[in-house]
Amino acid sequence: MSLSGPETIYGNFIDGEWIAGGELAEDINPSDTRDIVGRSVRATRVDADKAVASARHAFAKWCHSGLQQRHDFLKGIGDEILARKDEIGRLLSREEGKTLAEGIGETARAGQVFLFFAQEVLRLAGEKLGSVRQGIDIEITREPVGVVGIITPWNFPIALPSWKIAAALAYGNTVVWKPADLVPATANALATIIERAGCPRGVFNLVNGRGSVVGEAILANPDVAAVTFTGSVQTGARVAGACAASFKKMQLEMGGKNPLVVLDDADLAVAVECAANGAFFSTGQRCTASSRLIVTDAIHDQFVAALIERMRSLVVGDALDPASHIGPVVDDNQLRQNLSYIDIGRADGARLAAGGEAFDAGRPGYYMRPALFTEADNSMRIAREEIFGPVACVIRARNYEEALAMANDTIFGLSAGVCTTSLKYASHFKRNAEAGIVTVNLPTAGIDFHVPFGGRKGSSYGPREQGRYAAEFYTTVKTAYVLAG
Repeated sequence: MSLSGPETIYGNFIDGEWIAGGELAEDINPSDTRDIVGRSVRATRVDADKAVASARHAFAKWCHSGLQQRHDFLKGIGDEILARKDEIGRLLSREEGKTLAEGIGETARAGQVFLFFAQEVLRLAGEKLGSVRQGIDIEITREPVGVVGIITPWNFPIALPSWKIAAALAYGNTVVWKPADLVPATANALATIIERAGCPRGVFNLVNGRGSVVGEAILANPDVAAVTFTGSVQTGARVAGACAASFKKMQLEMGGKNPLVVLDDADLAVAVECAANGAFFSTGQRCTASSRLIVTDAIHDQFVAALIERMRSLVVGDALDPASHIGPVVDDNQLRQNLSYIDIGRADGARLAAGGEAFDAGRPGYYMRPALFTEADNSMRIAREEIFGPVACVIRARNYEEALAMANDTIFGLSAGVCTTSLKYASHFKRNAEAGIVTVNLPTAGIDFHVPFGGRKGSSYGPREQGRYAAEFYTTVKTAYVLAG
């Protein structure tokens, strides 16, 4: 099956077979909307239920599969992803709009994730304890939960699904995956690799389509034991309600309004680079993006001037152009939302100090210059609501204490950063920032694959993702009491 092209059809993979019939949706290149990457088949509710039934049937055998089988399967997937990272990364960038370097880097991360969980299969462990009662032994083991419904967003179309899919399969679960409607080509590439690695029938299923159809079917199906979701807060609340009503295990990763605190003693060059990278790279389309830059008085004006100068050096262009630092926004809806927040910020009294306009890049696409607001305060909508675009606001603080209070004054709690040369303030911030991820003199965006990922408050709900902490979601604990012989 061809990776891309206007005649390429991205089907659904259900019960070990590719199904190509049904309603088609165009996959459009946001760098050049004349370029049709392919067409995806939108699954129906019946298709989704068939996928769940297949996964449920396959679970009975897969949950008892040998460690070597699962290790070799996941390793095969990871090896092929890494061997084809340039090819798949190019497809990802063409489809989603992040730069080619980012697309290739993300694809490599996906391969690394599968290799990590291949090793985790071999590290599965339990406990054997004595009892408080004479003559009894206790064994504590982890078992797979069953069919896992996986619902993923468009902004990391291969890395993020990989850390969910690889973990689910490693611990003996079966999978029904609904990727975002905007990125079917990358989903198809990953699913094809999983199939080619020797996936047993029904263990992994791919169902493309609308969340209102396919997502709802996964949530409603009683044979789905657990749902892992990454997306908006609004949709996350809907997922939570549906899972709670049917007692499904749930894991939700949602929004962020992440602060980067810049203190008077910060290294200016480091702080500016942290802000530019965190706020604007990947077109600001990261849940860990630095959208609130909280800067103390003595360094405020220098920081703003230096950041604006750095922004002038950033090239926004075609994702596949090596000269581009930032690609287009993913689609017209997201571009219109971003531009609406430019108007909102101005109306609330913030000053648009740089960028913020759509522009013609010489081809029809969704191009926007990164935007920086100054004279903002923490009560404004641009400082409270997740925009999910290259829009950041600078908020002035009198001192560290006020900056920390502002950083924590949000309904979100995913990532928070501080730029400082003070060990005292760095240590205090690490302990007191109300976020699941804290960075010191680094961008708020950028994570490793072998450590836990997740936040607090409105950003996350349920066990952490990634690393060995993934076992908390993808397994259930069993305690067995045995009369000693």
